[in-house]
Amino acid sequence: MTLQTALVHSFPELVLAIGAIALLMLGVFRAPKGDWIISEAAIFVIGFAMLSILIPAPGRVVIWDGAFVDDAYARFMKMLALGGAGISLLLSREYMARNRIDVFEFPVLVLLSALGMCMLISANNLIGLYLGLELMSLALYVLAALHRDNLRASEAGLKYFALGALSSGMLLYGASLLYGFTGTVSFQGIAAATMGKADIGVIFGLVFVMAGLAFKMSLVPFHMWTPDVYEGAPTPVTAYFASAAKVAAVAIAVRIAMTAFPGIKLQWQQIIVFVSILSMAIGAFGAIGQLNIKRLMAYSSIGHMGFAMVALAAGTEAGVAGILIYLSIYLVMTLCAFALILSMRVGDHYVENIGDLAGLARNDGVAAFAIAMVMLSLAGIPPLAGFFAKYYAFLAAVEAGLAWLAVIGVIASAISCFYYLRVVKIVYFDEPARAFEKPAWEVRGVMIIGTIVIVAGAAFGHPLITAASAAARSLVRF
Repeated sequence: MTLQTALVHSFPELVLAIGAIALLMLGVFRAPKGDWIISEAAIFVIGFAMLSILIPAPGRVVIWDGAFVDDAYARFMKMLALGGAGISLLLSREYMARNRIDVFEFPVLVLLSALGMCMLISANNLIGLYLGLELMSLALYVLAALHRDNLRASEAGLKYFALGALSSGMLLYGASLLYGFTGTVSFQGIAAATMGKADIGVIFGLVFVMAGLAFKMSLVPFHMWTPDVYEGAPTPVTAYFASAAKVAAVAIAVRIAMTAFPGIKLQWQQIIVFVSILSMAIGAFGAIGQLNIKRLMAYSSIGHMGFAMVALAAGTEAGVAGILIYLSIYLVMTLCAFALILSMRVGDHYVENIGDLAGLARNDGVAAFAIAMVMLSLAGIPPLAGFFAKYYAFLAAVEAGLAWLAVIGVIASAISCFYYLRVVKIVYFDEPARAFEKPAWEVRGVMIIGTIVIVAGAAFGHPLITAASAAARSLVRF
C-alpha cells in the first residue's frame, strides 16, 4: 500500500485535522468573541470533508498498517456523523450568541470530535478504536461544560467526564483481555482466533468492550449520565451528542461485533438482546413523567438506541442494513427536534419546559405542525419516516428468528406513544402560553426541511435503502 493511496483514503480525516489546527490558530490570533467566521469556516471544512469521502474508488482498502479501513460502510456512517456535526454547528449560532458563549473554541472542538468520530468509524483494530474513541470523547467532555458560568452545564460536564473515564477504563481493560487471550489487536485476527470457540478471557473482554461502547450509545444500564447531561449542556451541544456522537458509537459497535466476533455470535447476541430490552423499556417508561423537553429527548434517545440494537441482535447483513436505515432517519428526526427546541425562546430567554409549548398551534402553525410530525415520527406512526426506520429494524430481527424481540420493541414503541402524543396534545389543545420569538433562519430552515423529509421520506426511500444495503454488504462480506 503506497503512501499516496493511504493519504487518499484517509483524506477526510486529514481535512478535519488540518482544518481544526488552522482554525485554532486563526481563533487565537484573530477572532474576538462573537466572531462567526470560525464557525462558518468549520462548517465549510466539514462540508469539504463530506465531499472528499466520495473521492476514493468504491471498494475496501485497509491502510496504516491495518489500523484503518475505508469501505462503503465507513463512508456511509461518516456522511451521517459529519452531517450531524455540520447541522449542529449551523443550529448553534443564535443560541451561542444570546448566551454569550460564542467562543471560537466551540467549532474547533466540534471539528476535533468529528475527527475522532471518523477515526472511530474506520477503526480496524483495538488501538485504532481506542484512539478514535478518546479523541472524540475528550472534545465532547469540554463541549458539555462549555457554558462555564452555568451551574447545570458545569455539573453536566463533570458527570460526563467522570462516567466517561470509567467507561473508557472498562473498554481498555476489555481490549487488553482480548489481546492477551488472542495475541492480536486486529479485528480480523481476533475473528480468526475466536472462530467457533470462546475462552472465558475472551468472553470477559467482549463484555467489557461492549460495556464501554454501550456508555457512548446511552444503552441501559450505562445510561445514567444521559438525562442530566442532555439537560445541562448547551442545547446545540446536546443536539450534537444526540446525533453525530450516537452514530459514531453505533458504527464501531456494529463493526466490532460483525468483524471481530462473527464466530461467537451467540455470546455477543445475548449481550445486545439484554441491553436492547432494557433500553427500550427504560426509554418508554422513563420519559412519561418528564417535564423538561431535553430530558424527554434523552429518554427518547435511550429508547431509540434500544430499537437500533434490535437490528444488530439479528447479526445478519439485513440487520446491519436496518441499523443504517434507522440511524439515517433517527438523525433527521433528532436534528429537527432540537431545531424546534432551539426555537423555544421567550424574549431573550430560552425555555425548555414542555408546558411552554401550550397552544403553539394558535401562535405558530408551521412550528406546531413540525412538532407534531416529529413527535409522531419518533413514536413510529405510519406513514412517517420513523415508522419505516422501526419497520426495517424489526423486520431484520423477525427474519433472524427473533420475532419475540421485535414484539417487545413494538410494545415499547406503543408505550412511548403516550408521551409523544402528550406533546402534540399540549401544542394543539391547551390554552396558549406566551408566543415564542421568531427563530433564526438556520433554525427555521432545519425545522422545515427536516419536517419535509419526515413526511415525504417514504417517497425517496429507495436510494437510502440501496446505499444502506451496499454499505452493509461491504461490512459483512469483506
